[in-house]
Amino acid sequence: MTVTLSPRALMSLLANGPKAMDVLETALGMGLLDALEPGPARLGDLATRFGVLPPRLYKFLDCLESLGFVERYACDDLAATAYRAVPGLRDAVVAVVGPDAQERDRDRYPWRVLHGRLAETLRGEVSMSDDDFAWPPRTDEQTAAFERSMAVGLGPVVEAVHRHARALWAGRRRLLDVGGGDGTLAARVLDDAPDLRADVYNLPAVAPLVADTRARSGHGDRLGFVPGDFFAAPLPTGYDALSFVRVLHDWPDDVARGLVERAYAALAPGGMLLICEEFRTPDRLAMQFFWSYFLIGVDSSVSRLREVEFYTALLAKVGFERVAVLPGAWELVVAHKPADAR
Repeated sequence: MTVTLSPRALMSLLANGPKAMDVLETALGMGLLDALEPGPARLGDLATRFGVLPPRLYKFLDCLESLGFVERYACDDLAATAYRAVPGLRDAVVAVVGPDAQERDRDRYPWRVLHGRLAETLRGEVSMSDDDFAWPPRTDEQTAAFERSMAVGLGPVVEAVHRHARALWAGRRRLLDVGGGDGTLAARVLDDAPDLRADVYNLPAVAPLVADTRARSGHGDRLGFVPGDFFAAPLPTGYDALSFVRVLHDWPDDVARGLVERAYAALAPGGMLLICEEFRTPDRLAMQFFWSYFLIGVDSSVSRLREVEFYTALLAKVGFERVAVLPGAWELVVAHKPADAR
């Protein structure tokens, strides 16, 4: 059963956010989440297994229940009260508070420049300086740091592309991953597509990062790098597949349209274009909260989550055919340049 909290109840949780994170980190570290997810697990058994006091564990589990993360099966006998975690809770907690968590990576950005000063920020009196966060990145160091950060959040994309690997890459020979970061995604694609070669198209400063990924992946010259700036020159040609992954949402609508048009021009006839990013849903908007907050002070960055329909309509208008949305942790939008196109 899905329960929607009242605004007042939700605000109580938000006000106690650090305490809630403490509960989650403790539950993960103890191994309690591993016991709760298959559930139902009896409180008495849990207390014995983890060597904790039952009345205290009951209150701890109340904390998890208040967050909507466990379901309680009440019983007059405290020890017989049973609990089950919502499906996927452990993986979600690892993603948020684990050692390689995306939220930990985000917290290193200087969001405190804005904290407590949002009214002034909204009036334009406070902004992120280029030393705090430049968009687009201004130096090689800023570019490399940004690309490393973006690689942390690729999990949903990797899952979706792996899920549809056979349909995506059958018969394809050359992929250009535009703005493809440090090559992490391209390397994972090559794991599933032994007949494919993938080139990352990115700013020259990213070349050493792709070289490191190439060395770790073992794909050798199948993973290439093409230096360039998609605002300064047409996209490279000679590819029968091209991808924009977490790229288009960083730019205004007219710029996104222009990039899709450039992709159409660069692709070989019959070539495939793949677009993947956080298409707008309530869940994804919530998970994007950090960037929505942080980028209030960065006027040069649009960073807007668009509905998937924006892209399906745009692709058809530009001239692509067989436009489809493939399901996954994040959806994949695929489209094809007509085989008889020039």
